[in-house]
Amino acid sequence: MKTYAIIPAAGSGARFKNDIPKPLVLLKGKEIFVYSLEVFEKSSFIDGMVVIAPADRCQEFENVIKKYSFKKPIKVVAGGNSRYESVSNGLKVLDPNIDFVLVHDGARPLVSLKVVEEAINMAYATKAVVVGVPVKPTIKRIDPRAKEIDTTLDRNILWEAQTPQVFAYELLMQAHRQGVGLDVEATDDAFLVERFGAKVKMIEGEYRNIKITTPEDLKIAEALLE
Repeated sequence: MKTYAIIPAAGSGARFKNDIPKPLVLLKGKEIFVYSLEVFEKSSFIDGMVVIAPADRCQEFENVIKKYSFKKPIKVVAGGNSRYESVSNGLKVLDPNIDFVLVHDGARPLVSLKVVEEAINMAYATKAVVVGVPVKPTIKRIDPRAKEIDTTLDRNILWEAQTPQVFAYELLMQAHRQGVGLDVEATDDAFLVERFGAKVKMIEGEYRNIKITTPEDLKIAEALLE
């Protein structure tokens, strides 16, 4: 099975409050997005990668990638105005003869090879897989205007979705085609596939697979790496 990884790394990172794109921020001396590339480089399941970069920073991302002498092919593609547009741009440059696409946030540097390969293996059987973890806190649904609690949700059936997310290539392409003009924000690719009507399998990942969103998250990642 031929599988490519798409790494969205084109977000503005407004909450990170830094002048450079978040994926280019150094985590213990290495750019955040490079950690994921190193994991994908090690996996025998992954044939190549596409990094989605801010349109005005593509050359900078290419220069960083060259520093690390990866052996697998890596393309850098300009992102769009949303995650949906960015991943769509990545899909457009893929060979249509591939079988599966793995999508992984460029701001999740602590993903493990074990989780990546378990997700791909499950996708071979089910065509659509999301990595996630059961939620730990008590979750309340509120009235957004009154800010009053509407109900307490059963956390036994609630999971936090992470990445990687792995899909059969044609399924993800069809879901993205259907997503054109979507009236709500697609915060992940599983959302598009769900709307397309396909069943998506959830497998348990790892709590350490955090997404770096704020400077505090960077400190947590540093501690986890140590």
